Amino acid sequence: MINNTKRSVLDDRVEHIDLEEVITVRDLVNAYKDSSIQSRALASCAQVYESALQDPQRPFIFLGISGPLIAAGLRKVLADMVRFGLVDAIVSTGAIMYQDYLNAGGHWHYKCSPNIDDLMLKELAIDRIYDTLVDEDAFYEKDAEIGDIAETLEPRGYSSREFMEVLGDSVADEGSILYNARKYGVPIFVPAMNDSSIGIGLTGFYHKMLSEGRSYGEFMHIDSIRDNHELTQLKIATERTAAVYIGGGVPKNFIQQMEGTADTMGHPKGGHSYAVQITTDSPQWGGLSGCTFEEAQSWGKINPDAKTAVAYIEASIGLSLMISYVLQNGSWEGRSRLRPSWDNGQLVSLSPEPIGPIEG
Repeated sequence: MINNTKRSVLDDRVEHIDLEEVITVRDLVNAYKDSSIQSRALASCAQVYESALQDPQRPFIFLGISGPLIAAGLRKVLADMVRFGLVDAIVSTGAIMYQDYLNAGGHWHYKCSPNIDDLMLKELAIDRIYDTLVDEDAFYEKDAEIGDIAETLEPRGYSSREFMEVLGDSVADEGSILYNARKYGVPIFVPAMNDSSIGIGLTGFYHKMLSEGRSYGEFMHIDSIRDNHELTQLKIATERTAAVYIGGGVPKNFIQQMEGTADTMGHPKGGHSYAVQITTDSPQWGGLSGCTFEEAQSWGKINPDAKTAVAYIEASIGLSLMISYVLQNGSWEGRSRLRPSWDNGQLVSLSPEPIGPIEG
């Protein structure tokens, strides 16, 4: 009896990666499926993502992104996720959207050593993100530009989704996340917009308006609760949802808490049917960023029957490999887009559109 049980447990052998058989990223991730540790975990993430894309019930896919993804060179990867219809809505930190906007304005990130002299950088007005540099003068320019854009808007409350659409309209760079999201109707929510240079630009604008003697109601302002209401309407309007988290932080929590908000709005929907996370955060510290999907099930945020996978791997490696696999596997082909229409913050419709040939 013990021997039979032992044989049944020792049934699925680790297969060693044969690099002579690996030509594409698809080949490599397929090899990862039978390897171990975080390579197999990453392959599991790719498989769960693929299952969500191919589910005939067409789950609505929410992408939560945090961390230095633009500085890491992942801007086009994220833009391609929009272009190829791999994502239906994005919840982002302000920094990612701001640095996308910065790049769209012709300002770039530059390589350096992480041991460079930071006091010298301060004198030169250069900011460092680990081994990457950006010109602080460019920040001042784009902060002011954001304030100028805000000044043109009708005086009322705006959700971050509305303001991201405004920024997307001002961008002509086809490599931009904001540009592609606007083009293909993918809403972007930035619930912690204050905690970014977008917030700094808007604070400068607010200060200017108040210094001119205008009252709060006489200029545009960000209504952050509209973000909760608008995002949750997308959850309520769909039967199944998937969550893909790159990093954690506010974007992860904002997507996770939709079920609780839907309950509050009188429309309990059940947790996400699919969940994937690529992260370097671990669960034992008790924070949301490292929280397991099993823990999230105790809150009802993840469906009891959900397909889930987590890879503890840095995003500049993990995201590129996962999305390359999905694209090379053609997992997106035949999937429709769902373009939301809004009227004063109310979701009017989610219109399906064929993805069709991808431009560029």
